[in-house]
Amino acid sequence: MTGSAPAVLTRETGATPATASTTPSSVPSTAAVTAPLNFIVPQTEKPVLESSALTGGAPRELFATEAREVDILDLRPLAESFSLDREGFVLRPAPTAVDDLYDDRAVEAVYYPEIEALLKHELGASRVAIFDATRRSDAAAGAANRDGARGPAGRVHVDYTAVSGPRRAADVLGEAEVARLTAKGARIVQVNVWRPIRGPVRRAPLALADAASVRPGALVATDQVFPDRVGEIYHLAHEPGQRWFYAPEMTRDEVLLIKGWDSLDDGRARFTPHSAFALPQQRSDTPPRESIEIRTFAVIE
Repeated sequence: MTGSAPAVLTRETGATPATASTTPSSVPSTAAVTAPLNFIVPQTEKPVLESSALTGGAPRELFATEAREVDILDLRPLAESFSLDREGFVLRPAPTAVDDLYDDRAVEAVYYPEIEALLKHELGASRVAIFDATRRSDAAAGAANRDGARGPAGRVHVDYTAVSGPRRAADVLGEAEVARLTAKGARIVQVNVWRPIRGPVRRAPLALADAASVRPGALVATDQVFPDRVGEIYHLAHEPGQRWFYAPEMTRDEVLLIKGWDSLDDGRARFTPHSAFALPQQRSDTPPRESIEIRTFAVIE
């Protein structure tokens, strides 16, 4: 096991798309910004991440990372052509009736049903189970949550793996229900719904990898340690050909849908790496990014 090491900044140039698990998207290469993202450095031992819930502050990385400058393309001109099953993420207009997304009661009473309706429409789901809500801010104090303040995640990661996705689905939906759904050939999809609490976002937006450009071998399974359990997430190792996108100046009337795991393993996108990043023109006096992300399982029967 290695301790956290200072990130080394390198610049990727002349990259061409690599062969991945599915055919890379045919999208124009119009560069929007060039910025560093933090990638894991592969190691012999399985990496370990001590969660905020365990440390009581910032997560502790027991592995090395490296900063690589990459081109991050503007998603907006391509948004209508993207899909959860190909790129692994989509941008959607989705106004909310909730005025204060820091109000837990309003989020649970009004926002959750909005998210359920949105995903049922997007995926044709018969059921949507919401199991987590997390606010994040790059302000010094982070964003308030019931379990403490949270800042943006600054490493390229995926929230679930081929192992932890079905395990978490069984925790949320119940083992018997997952067994029933599996037996009848139903599909379970883990989707995060990411929304600015205030907009437009001009600091620490999300960069998202086109899942079709990510080789499975670049996904590094990492133990994530909580006070009462050990989960598993993926971190991403940098490779040439990975394609990156972001949605400039997102407003609170928009959401990103990000696929974290799919029970179907048939060549479609299953895992979507993502990370917060600093815009090249980002100023310290720009209002901090504030966001809320809702974690869900959508059931498609």
